[in-house]
Order: sequence, then C-alpha cells, then structure tokens
Amino acid sequence: MTASDQAPATAGAAPPWARRPANLASAVAAELVARIVGGAHPPGSPLPTEPVLCETFSVSRTVVREAVKMLQEKGLVQVRQGSGTTVTQPALWNLLDELVLAATIGQEDGLAALDDLVVTRRLLESDMAFVAARLADDEIVGRLRALVDRMDDLVDDHVAYAEHDRAFHDLVMQTSGNRIARAVVRALESQVVNTVRYMGHPYREQCVASNRGHRRIYETIAAHRPEQASEAMFTHITEAWLVRREGRGDATRLAR
Repeated sequence: MTASDQAPATAGAAPPWARRPANLASAVAAELVARIVGGAHPPGSPLPTEPVLCETFSVSRTVVREAVKMLQEKGLVQVRQGSGTTVTQPALWNLLDELVLAATIGQEDGLAALDDLVVTRRLLESDMAFVAARLADDEIVGRLRALVDRMDDLVDDHVAYAEHDRAFHDLVMQTSGNRIARAVVRALESQVVNTVRYMGHPYREQCVASNRGHRRIYETIAAHRPEQASEAMFTHITEAWLVRREGRGDATRLAR
C-alpha cells in the first residue's frame, strides 16, 4: 500500500473500522454494499462524491474508484460521465453475489428474501431430484439410504444432523449432474446456513419430521420414480421451511 492510499482522517473523526483492512477497496465496497442495501443510499440517489468517500473512509481516490467499480459489477450503481454515480433499483442488483445476498438477508425486516430463497431452492432441487431418480445407481441409492438411516440416529444432535442433511441434498444434486443448479443452491445456502433467521432453533421433533421427508425422497429415488421424487423434494423443502418460519409472519409467498 502506498502513502497515497493512506489519506488522513478528518480531525476528531473515528475511523470506519477499528483495524485497517489489508484490502481497502474490498472493505470499502463491502461497507457501501451494506449501506446501499440497508437504505442509507436509496435507489435513484447519488452516491457520495469521491472526495466525500475518501474522507469518510480515510483512503485515496484510487481505492474509492476501485470500490465503486466493484459496486458497479454487482449491479448496485450506475456510473455516467458527467452525471456521477447513482444507486440503481433493487431489481438490477446481483443477488447471487455473496455480499449483496448477505446484506439483503441481514438488513431486510421481513422474511421476503428468505421466502424467495426457499422458492428458488425448491424449484431447482425438485427438478434435480426428478433427474436423480432416473440416474441413481445402486451405489448412490446405498449412500442416500445410509445418510437417512444415520440422520435417524442424530435427531438429538441438531449440529451433526444439519451436516448430514446438507450432505443428503448435495448428493441428490450431484447425482442429477446439473452443476449450474447445484452451484446456485450452494451459493444461496452458504449465506444463510448459519443464521437463526433461516435455520430457526432446531429441536428433536423438527429433525424427526425433516427426516421423514428425506426418507420419502430416498425411497422415490431408489424406486426410480422421477415425478414422485420431484414431488417429495418439493413437499419436504416447503414443509421444513414453514416449520422454521412458523409464528414469524404470513407464508402465502410459498404457495407460488
């Protein structure tokens, strides 16, 4: 980092981070993503000018320009010569971007983002279960059965249960051969798998009910019944989310 990247902070002003990050541009971009998604810079409004951002984050213009370029790549801002930088409408934001998705889920008051995540996951995994039921060989069927049987033994250990739960779903996705759909689901889940808002507070009865859904999926795949496997996955994902969501608001969005 050069001396030009260490612009002095305004006298008496606290720095935006207690410990100066190694990658300043990425850190500034991450903070601006959180501010934009959180509404500090509403859609249609201009982003603060370069001098203001330099002073705010105590960085050089080079760092600010790199950070703004990152925001542009994520679809959060539009840069026009002579017009400055404007925050775009949420419809243009790249919600598959790790920072944008995490900020959206973390900032949103309601559960709309999580509902959309579940609906998307349900659509993709139902299709992958359909294909997996056509392609699964004896080895895959045996591995699915082993995971389901093991989860029956782990209903009192929600951490270990969750690990096997993810392994079960991932094996179904791998078996389908749809690498893009699997990557999308994994990217979405990676942002929420450790959050209480998505995972809830697992308890024994919830794990027992969840694994009944897994067993139904396994049985239909083992019997090579694609339509039933797809339906079983659809039902399982829906019901598991509604149990976790219970008491936290209207769930009509999931009826789509």
